[in-house]
Amino acid sequence: MKRITCLFCALLLLLSAGCGSEKPEPTADPTESVSIVPETPTPEPTPTPTPEPAFYHPLTGLPCEEDLSQKRPVAVMLNNLKAAQPQQGNSDADIIYEMLAEGGITRMLAVYLEPEGLGLIGSVRSARQYYWEVAQGHDAVYIHAGASPEFYETKNRLGLFTVDGVNGYYSSASAGMFWRNRERVPGHYYAYEHSLLTSGEAITTMLAKWELEEHSDGYTYEMTFANDGAPAGGVSALTVSVPFSSSKATVFRYDGDTGLYLAEEYGEAYIDGNDGSQVAVTNLLALQTTYTVVDNAGRVKVDLSSGKGWFACGGKMIPITWEKGGADQQLRYFTEDGQPLALGRGVSYVCVIPTSQTVTAE
Repeated sequence: MKRITCLFCALLLLLSAGCGSEKPEPTADPTESVSIVPETPTPEPTPTPTPEPAFYHPLTGLPCEEDLSQKRPVAVMLNNLKAAQPQQGNSDADIIYEMLAEGGITRMLAVYLEPEGLGLIGSVRSARQYYWEVAQGHDAVYIHAGASPEFYETKNRLGLFTVDGVNGYYSSASAGMFWRNRERVPGHYYAYEHSLLTSGEAITTMLAKWELEEHSDGYTYEMTFANDGAPAGGVSALTVSVPFSSSKATVFRYDGDTGLYLAEEYGEAYIDGNDGSQVAVTNLLALQTTYTVVDNAGRVKVDLSSGKGWFACGGKMIPITWEKGGADQQLRYFTEDGQPLALGRGVSYVCVIPTSQTVTAE
């Protein structure tokens, strides 16, 4: 009886084991449609706008990290005879003005807003009335070495402060403002008159001594700048020749890679003797006016009231008009229809040429 009961229990266990086995997975019906949910596309990130610079350099229109609008520039007379080349510090100028001096030769007036960062500057030469008037338009401290009789008469009559390396306090070596070095550029030897130097450090010390670091009350340099200064409707101006006299012209060649004009003097690259770099500018302006010879030495008087001219930027050139007015007024530039001219952001080179000379571009 026990054996039958055990067999019966064993049979029940087998039946239970069969009931506990896994069932096969159901086969999908091939006629049944499957719903596919499309992926949601990842949205493109919104580009972050470039923040507007906090400040712009008043002379070049370039972005800067501090407000320089009330910082007073200096304007230095630079010798431009071929025998005085290369100049020094010329590639660091914010604006270069080139004008006739006498006998068909030119000199430069280099304007610097931040002399504290400069090295050697020179060679420094004598003042003329019209260079001083251009410097006055920037409310700049005027630095020179000697002057024409006309300018000395103006300086004495008006009691002007200028920094003179030939007469007065700063002509003394003990003042530390000027010194001579006839080997101021390695590999060159200069005549005595081409050897006078100053420096950014000396200028900065002088400005602090006389508390001349800031503009006169109420002064504002008004100039319009654009990110792209290439003039609309301009003619091609990849090579621009600016003649001053029958014996002197300055040539500018446009470099499309940098968007700058490379300057040439006396048929060679116009370089800075401090580091060998070629002077390169964004804006080229050539202003026509009347030059009048005033003495037997061939010195001239220059009419800076108004006139016509040309503006080149970005490889294009247009005709313009310009005006200055009084000695303390800045130069202003206009398109032919009378609108204020917008310069490109960068260094400017301004040539003041006689009305008998014409700029050519190709």
